[in-house]
Formats: sequence, C-alpha cells, structure tokens
Amino acid sequence: MAYPLLENALGKIYFYDGAFISANSSVAISLLNPFEESTYYETIRFKSGVLLFLEDHLDRLVRSVSSTEDFAFDVFKVRELLCDFVVKAYDSSLPTDCNVRVVITRVHTLFYFCEANIPDKFSFINGVCTRTLNWERVSPNVKVFRGEYKEAVARAFSMQTKFGKPYEIILSDNKGKLYEGSKSNFFAIIGNEVYSAPDSKILIGITRQRVLSSLEKVGCKLVTDMFTLAELSNMREEVALFISSTPFDILPIASVDDIEFSSTSNLKLQQIMRIYSDITNNYINDHRR
Repeated sequence: MAYPLLENALGKIYFYDGAFISANSSVAISLLNPFEESTYYETIRFKSGVLLFLEDHLDRLVRSVSSTEDFAFDVFKVRELLCDFVVKAYDSSLPTDCNVRVVITRVHTLFYFCEANIPDKFSFINGVCTRTLNWERVSPNVKVFRGEYKEAVARAFSMQTKFGKPYEIILSDNKGKLYEGSKSNFFAIIGNEVYSAPDSKILIGITRQRVLSSLEKVGCKLVTDMFTLAELSNMREEVALFISSTPFDILPIASVDDIEFSSTSNLKLQQIMRIYSDITNNYINDHRR
C-alpha cells in the first residue's frame, strides 16, 4: 500500500533531494500524496539542540536499506546534510523537544521536523494506558512504511479501554504473546529478571540497547521470553511492565487493555529510568554545539 513521504510535519522548511524547500511550496504539498516505492525512515529525537543518538539511528537506517534493497546511499553525506538542516531549519516556533524524520527511498532523501507525542510528567509517575493488537510485522528489523500496518495501528489507537485512550499499542503474535509496541520496545520485570522478545521478532530499539546495558548495574539479568496478556494478568502483583523508545525514553505501563498493573512502584524499573535519564543528559551535554 502506498504511503505519503510527509506525515505530521512541523516547521517552515524541509530538506528534499538536495535543496531546502518551503513547507507551503507545491513540491512540499506533493509529498503528501501516496508514494509507491519502498520508503525507509528513522525518527530521531531533537532535544536541546541535539539529535539524540544520531549515530545509532543512521546505522540502523543503513541496515534497514541494505537488508531489503540493492541500492546504497552515502550515510556520511546524509549525516552532514542532516546536521546542516537542523541548524538552518530550526526556528523559535518549533518545540525545544521534538522529532526529526529522515526518509530515504531509492531516488529521494527527505528531512523534516515532525510532531513528537512527548508524555507529560504524570505519565512517568503514574504510567500509561496501552492496548493490544494481534499483528506480526513483516521484517521487524527493518523500518519501512507499511500502509496496512499503520492503518491497523491507527484503528487500535482510536479504541478506548476502560482506563482511557491508549498511549501505545502492544503487538501480539499468532500465539498471543506480547512482543513489542507499535513504536517502542516492550519489557516485563519479574524479580531480578527483565523479559524481552527475541531480537528476530522486533525492531532493535536505540533506547532498548541502553536499557539492556543498564541491567547489570541494577542487579538484573535479561531473559529472552514472552508472555500472553493472560499470563501477565495472573502475575500482575509481581510484574512491572514498561516500554522504551527514543522519542519518550522509558515509560511504565499502568494498564494493558482492561487490566491494571502496578509497574510504577517497582524499584528496579525506577533505577533503570534514572540510569537512562543520566545517559541521555550526558549525551546531550557531550554533543551540544
């Protein structure tokens, strides 16, 4: 299914095929039309003037393209152009904490600022509401626009649970095992063990890599396994659930569908969240111009 190159864009200027273009130009408006070719992308958080974990995002973009296509692009040139774009295109009308979308096709390169669903402080304190969707992604390690998947996720987001509108959609496989979020990685903490789906089933998240590296510091070990919602419900007094993604860091899960969890009180999760906050702050301080 064809999908537009441009989605939820912010700002007055985009970068398209080697040139800066006005958001009101006919070229920019044409990018809202469905595009037939395979489209690869990365959504990078732009916080306090820094593209957060830029190198990791570009490495993943290279892997996405090379795993399915026979064309190559100059990632060093993309990095140079992208850094130039955020300096020249950012203006005071944009949030200080937003996202930058990098889109690559066989013939096109596009950069633009875009909306970021940044949670409020109460979401980190109280956790977020989530909803499940039975959907197994094709080539989960590849970030590519897939129209059918995006439409299914959009429908799931429109359906409320008894706890309200979902912040994230948690995907389940054909056995009902929960394995990742629609835009995040999914974890369960039980005692000193942190459970995550096998790498082969998920998109290897940038934040996830740093979560895994923090486990030893908090006295936890990684277990590669998954649970159904019913299994998690039976353990809800002892399990803490959370999601991770660069655009929103680490968020405790307060509910999945109509089942409530007490994730926010878990001390291991609180420690992991603090460690990740330190990692991001240190990265920003080290890369601020």
